[in-house]
Amino acid sequence: MDTTARSRDPVCRMTADATSGFSAEHEGRRYYFCSDLCCRLFKSDPGRYAGPAAVVPTGGARRIAYFSMEIAADDRMPTYGGGLGVLAGDTLRSFADLGIPAVGVSLLYKNGYFRQRIDAEGVQREEAETWRPRDVLSLLDVRVHVDIEGRRVMLKTWQYDVVGAGGYRVPVFLLDADAEENAEADRALTGWLYGGDQRCRLSQEVMLGVGGVRALRALGYSGIERFHMNEGHAALLALELLRESYASGGYWDFEAVRDRCVFTTHTPVSAGHDRFAYDLFQAVVRDAISLDVVRMLSGPEELNMTRLALNTSRYVNGVAKKHGEVSRAMFAGYPVDSITNGVHSRTWTSEPFQQLYSRYIPGWVTDPFSLRNAVSIPKREIREAHATAKRALMDEVNRRAGRKFDTEALTIGFARRATLYKRPDLVFMDPEKLVNATNGTGPIQIVFAGKAHPADDEGKELIRRIVKTSSRLADSVRVVYLENYDMQLGRLITAGVDLWLNTPRRPLEASGTSGMKAAHNGVPSLSVLDGWWIEGHVEGVTGWAVGPAATEAGPQDDADRLDAADLYRKLGAVVLPMYYGERDAWVEVMRQTIALNASFFNTHRMVQQYAANAYI
Repeated sequence: MDTTARSRDPVCRMTADATSGFSAEHEGRRYYFCSDLCCRLFKSDPGRYAGPAAVVPTGGARRIAYFSMEIAADDRMPTYGGGLGVLAGDTLRSFADLGIPAVGVSLLYKNGYFRQRIDAEGVQREEAETWRPRDVLSLLDVRVHVDIEGRRVMLKTWQYDVVGAGGYRVPVFLLDADAEENAEADRALTGWLYGGDQRCRLSQEVMLGVGGVRALRALGYSGIERFHMNEGHAALLALELLRESYASGGYWDFEAVRDRCVFTTHTPVSAGHDRFAYDLFQAVVRDAISLDVVRMLSGPEELNMTRLALNTSRYVNGVAKKHGEVSRAMFAGYPVDSITNGVHSRTWTSEPFQQLYSRYIPGWVTDPFSLRNAVSIPKREIREAHATAKRALMDEVNRRAGRKFDTEALTIGFARRATLYKRPDLVFMDPEKLVNATNGTGPIQIVFAGKAHPADDEGKELIRRIVKTSSRLADSVRVVYLENYDMQLGRLITAGVDLWLNTPRRPLEASGTSGMKAAHNGVPSLSVLDGWWIEGHVEGVTGWAVGPAATEAGPQDDADRLDAADLYRKLGAVVLPMYYGERDAWVEVMRQTIALNASFFNTHRMVQQYAANAYI
């Protein structure tokens, strides 16, 4: 436990010693007080004072700073858009559970990513999220500034504490341009996650990278040894570290900066790597750092954030073994390692399975590798835990969509960002074959969810096609597309379906984590061999593969047809007969899925690998 961390009294806002004995718990959080008076006032009306107890740092207490454009730290905070932010949140939760001396840095988005609405025709509409940061976060008395287009833009600092299973706290600092001193246009810069034009996006990345380093300095974190960039959005932090070195020593200490930086790349898709014209960079950043230095580090033609991160990091990794291979080919000449992603076991395990694991595998929360012992859990109890989770999902589907989904029918889940390469509509390539696959066995029903980026027209069209197909199939195959996919809905779907479907184009799935979440609830996968599934797949044991092996993938023109044909074959000949005719064998697959995949594909294992390979 970090004994140098103190807490801010939520009543009087003075510093409180966590060892003073004055504390209280409210809604799963523990608060500390400077005196018995404040403790009694809090207990008399906790709703008035409740909020994460802000840690007052003392310099040198933390060694790792984890920067991410989005972080899913709390269900009440819409400061994430999808898998990248959920992974960041899970990473910080494992930091806290394991006592890793880290802090998180991100931005606060007043309107969130967006609230998704889908009409009867499948048309997605975006609305602003409504939330009050003060209900979840503590506003600190620390402000820093960044220079944007020659203007001084002040950034407020908010704090959220991620609390580990043993009480260890990892503070997350979120920077916010919505400050009274700023011009209206500047206050709006942190309005939307991934919103606005290139100028807005670059300004946000200045706030994250440059502002984030300055905020840590202002907060007293002088002992940071590693700056971990979770994707290239934060790469400007390296330029700020270089500027600091020049200001203090009179020269660009590239090696010292490189020794402190770690970079995780998450996508083999070109559009996922931010690039900015140098004219725009100069207009936004002006003369904050030598343009010659920037060109040398990030490319002569444009500011390539991925290249900047590659050139300023001591350790670079992809997020699955296959993704490491793909990244080494994409970034020839750079030593790209791989650390396969995971999910935070406690967060993504449904309540029925949490209770089950606690009975048979005590200590699994802090040692998820012990889930390998799930092979000893009686099958009957696995079946009962899943039935409870499935009823919760069916109730939510029927409530939201007014559909009569059956708790006995094989239910398939597909929930992730709606974008072309993930091929969510592959299962509908030949609807007649899909219907025929159920003949002689039993029905199929499919639950879809996922947001398309507001500027991704192809992704929005995918949602429209799925909704249209669901109407055409009617009751022959029940299909529902649930709107506004978030962590809460994600937990329901990954726990409540019977089978997890994933059909990306090879090799564009860097990792994928939704199948890992399903595995923690005993849900096997039916998936294309790409990303994490190449490592997690054991045919007929942890699930089933769709299409050829990753090394045998043919031309893309043939891939859709071949993968769809194999998907229908596996459903009709293997999956449905086992689900409806060999329930004992099906539950054994569930049990092996937990033992083999949940025990390994978790962020505790992942964070320990980062500690050994990147941080030490």
